[in-house]
Amino acid sequence: MTHNLKQTARDIFAQALTACSIEHALARSQPALQSQLADLASPTLRHLRIIAMGKAAAPMLAALLPQIQTSAGCDVAGILIAPEKPPTLPDGFQFFLGGHPLPNQASFEAASDALAMLSSVAPSPPEEALCLFLISGGASAMMELPLDPAISLQDTIAFHQALVHSGANIVEMNCVRKHFSAVKGGRLALAASNVRKLTLLVSDVPPAHLDALASGPTLPDTTTVVDCREILARYKLLEHFPASVREYFVSPSLPETPKPGELDSPAVTLLDSGELARAAQAHAQALGFHAIIDNACDDWPFDRAADYLLSRVRALRKDHPRCCVISTGEVSVPVPRFNDAASHIGGRNQHLALYLATQLRAEDKPIAILSAGSDGIDGNSSAAGAVIDQHAVGDSEAHCESAQGALAACDSSTWLTGHHATIVTGPTGQNLRDLRILLADSST
Repeated sequence: MTHNLKQTARDIFAQALTACSIEHALARSQPALQSQLADLASPTLRHLRIIAMGKAAAPMLAALLPQIQTSAGCDVAGILIAPEKPPTLPDGFQFFLGGHPLPNQASFEAASDALAMLSSVAPSPPEEALCLFLISGGASAMMELPLDPAISLQDTIAFHQALVHSGANIVEMNCVRKHFSAVKGGRLALAASNVRKLTLLVSDVPPAHLDALASGPTLPDTTTVVDCREILARYKLLEHFPASVREYFVSPSLPETPKPGELDSPAVTLLDSGELARAAQAHAQALGFHAIIDNACDDWPFDRAADYLLSRVRALRKDHPRCCVISTGEVSVPVPRFNDAASHIGGRNQHLALYLATQLRAEDKPIAILSAGSDGIDGNSSAAGAVIDQHAVGDSEAHCESAQGALAACDSSTWLTGHHATIVTGPTGQNLRDLRILLADSST
């Protein structure tokens, strides 16, 4: 039965991703979106600029372009910053293979060219130009440029790496990134300050923190320098930064980002993790499960989140033998600073799944648990995540010790791959945070 439960969890995950495609989202929002574009794009529109960035940038651009109606005299140009180059690139567009989870040279070039492109249309009368920003998760690394030009690419990479390994959640990390960058925290939109703008979002951040998505390049920043410095102190980050970055952050003149009321930059959310959770819930219900959504553990430490979700599904099955708990968001996994980091393979989803496998050894009722990234990427592995059940670790003490050793070494993917538990999708062109599916079926 649990083998079937594991396959059912995989099927629910796949169905939820399909239901949350960019094309479906645009079709649902088309009337409202067309109305907003019509209000922004006057008959005198002469210049349309589009900057698409992040893991979902290519499908967003491909789905949106056919929806845009422009006059014959309007020139259209843009920049696509994505994890892989699409088979075809629209005329007038530049492509940059931005780095992720760490920036690369293309990340710097993309940021510089985006600023230059926006500045070039800024002198136009507002009614003659429109800038569209298509933003999805992952763009914090894919488009980057230090506000201090003296900070090198290598020091910027080290800065991002220290953040990723700090244990800080996405909102906290991106608060720090905003105050480091020339294109984050609303500063990209400032480059086109007198041009009409619209941002379309595919969000991988908590709903209350949309300005954290991709570190908010086009949205006013709700965080402050004070917040930034508090985060740096709490996670003891300064000691892990290169000297140039450390000197930048300790400067008493660290510049503030544009705040609400200082930047007019409207935004529309096309997709977020709520859509993903509801799609998974609908499919689970269609399969006969009593399904609930519980996102209370978003941004918790992985072990606390895992214990909480396991207690929820155990409690739920007392009244509903065939039940499902769905949870979206992210968990935090502090990563030790290994000298041989390349041999420690995994991500937060596989780490959480392997931890749960060790907690299910004494379970006598069928449970299957899936945890996977909607982008198809989990940490530095080739997997999106993993699915396990109460038999994953088994009764052998040696087997259990090997799983616990893999957890301690942050090498969850190696262990789970060896036990045929990983989920490999490849890049999905989507990025709506992580999805966790817990299934119990003791009805037979």
